[in-house]
Amino acid sequence: MISRRNIRVKVMQTLYSIETGELDTKTEQGVKMLQRHFDQSRQLFVYLLYFLSEVARYAEKMAVLRASKHLPTEEDLHVNIKLAGNEVIWKLMEDPSYQKALKDDKPHLQTDKELIKKMYLQLVATPEYTAYIGEQSRGKKEEKDILVFIFQHILLPDEAFTYHIEELFTNWDDDCEMIDTLVTGYLQKPNGFNFQEMLGKEKWEYGRKLLETVLDKKDITMGLIQPKLTNWDAERIATLDMILMQMGVCEFLYFETIPPKVTINEYIDLAKEYSTPQSGQFVNGILDSIHKDMLKNGTLNKVSFRKP
Repeated sequence: MISRRNIRVKVMQTLYSIETGELDTKTEQGVKMLQRHFDQSRQLFVYLLYFLSEVARYAEKMAVLRASKHLPTEEDLHVNIKLAGNEVIWKLMEDPSYQKALKDDKPHLQTDKELIKKMYLQLVATPEYTAYIGEQSRGKKEEKDILVFIFQHILLPDEAFTYHIEELFTNWDDDCEMIDTLVTGYLQKPNGFNFQEMLGKEKWEYGRKLLETVLDKKDITMGLIQPKLTNWDAERIATLDMILMQMGVCEFLYFETIPPKVTINEYIDLAKEYSTPQSGQFVNGILDSIHKDMLKNGTLNKVSFRKP
């Protein structure tokens, strides 16, 4: 569901807010902000499912609107409402944890009704929709596939829709790939999902511990990083680079089950994506050098999963 990379991004963003003075340096406040970051991801996930369900259920609204015309045609009186009864949508709507999420997040207050109508009309013009309503039965695969089609081929490619999401959720750019996977995964396997525990206890503990460790062990991590900066102008080092290096060193020292190569590669990628064009190479050089020193002096204590 939510990967460690996504968690690292949320921790990085929280640390950046602390480093730039947007947030109190107290660890407790940092943990609360980290939780808000994950809450925003959950709210985005819930909103996309809600919007998708509203597009599907619009078939019923359209039937009522067309039947209520002053002089309805035969076609107006026989609008196909199969999509409104999609079994996956109704399983979602009847899910107690989803109902609680709707109550807490109130996505209906943010929905653009005209945009829902627009997405529905685009859908009904597709051959995929025609094939779907042409089947009298409700196969499980077909019920799932039409919703995945709506999400991936009607909603996400539409500029008006993505603009709408970006306006509502500032975390869309960071979360879009993760949320795409989450929504598609849910549509394929909607059973047993808890909308109040989207992250999971183990992953939350990893994120919380990483944040707390970076804050609590800053003197130790900087003691390892600073000697490696002799040929660099400290004032020109990007704040995010320093944060990412501290996070990496903390994983070296305090997260024994994470292989060092995984740590280095993850923070190189994050530096390339979120910092300067040179940051990937810079972070790689510093972390790799620290890693080699730790191997030499025996301070790297990692669990080996290799078979004896």
